[in-house]
Amino acid sequence: MAVVVVGQFRLPPERMDEARGAMRKVMEATRAEDGCIEYNYAEDVLDPGLIRVSEVWQTRKQLGAHMKTAHMAVWAEERAALGLTGRAITVFEADAGQAL
Repeated sequence: MAVVVVGQFRLPPERMDEARGAMRKVMEATRAEDGCIEYNYAEDVLDPGLIRVSEVWQTRKQLGAHMKTAHMAVWAEERAALGLTGRAITVFEADAGQAL
């Protein structure tokens, strides 16, 4: 059963240029991980600094392994230094899904 992660966090809008490089690094590293189907951050076009999170993993075990990687530890430090607030992330189990 697939695992879907959705959520959001905030970064100060004036730090977004700096944040994009850090987000790009963690996205590229995560997308290369075993079991990662999708891993995305997107800035809300109507609310500067609000970052939407969407992820799809093959299994919850692979998601758990992801959370223990070195690049996630680095990202945790970087996002704290950037002033991250309002982090709200939820995990769902889902079937394979279908196109709309």
